Amino acid sequence: MGKYIEMLSEDVRFKEGLKACMNCGVCTAVCPAASFYNYDPRQLISIVQRGEDEDIEALLKSDTIWYCGECMSCRPRCPRGNTPGYIIQALRTLSQRLGLFVESEKGRQQLAIKRTIGDNILSTGYCLVPKHIKPAMHPEQGTVWEWIVEHDQDIYTKFTPSYCKVGAGALRKTSDETLAELERIFEVTGGKALFEAIEQHSERKAREMGYEGADEKYFMDVYTHNSNQHY
Repeated sequence: MGKYIEMLSEDVRFKEGLKACMNCGVCTAVCPAASFYNYDPRQLISIVQRGEDEDIEALLKSDTIWYCGECMSCRPRCPRGNTPGYIIQALRTLSQRLGLFVESEKGRQQLAIKRTIGDNILSTGYCLVPKHIKPAMHPEQGTVWEWIVEHDQDIYTKFTPSYCKVGAGALRKTSDETLAELERIFEVTGGKALFEAIEQHSERKAREMGYEGADEKYFMDVYTHNSNQHY
């Protein structure tokens, strides 16, 4: 057994997600990502089943494992009860832990996800807060969104009086006690360690690529760059 298979075997998602694949291809047939990306879950599971370190390392460094949308359409369709989506999750986590995610374009975007969603969860209790969705980073939202962000208090308080305030209802301010509990959950479950690994390896890769570190310029380049080689 190769070293990567041993590491993956420690992940409960790997244990639950790969039992007895017969490579029928049903997962690929129903996979939305396979319709748009150069992505084939049947082939990916076949690679993992073989257990060759060289092939699995190539996956951990590739764009391929980041194409899955984690919709889990594969789970109820598999005649053998496998869940390729779980295998993808285990591969992603291992890639982040080992710092191999920075070797691919889509992998490097994990820094953007960590900073825009991960950090937001810990600071606000929400994945996304309207006023934090910056118009400059989302030009596809158009000029109307810029106006909404500038007038968020006037707009959202019409729907909920608790907007950005402690109380009941949507978009309320998360209490300090709840935020402290979230912080503890992330710490105990290893989420904070994973966030630190993403920052650390992104810093290293940024310097390798000629940046001064994982600064705002690197972040924006990672966030916006698309080689269009994924389809």
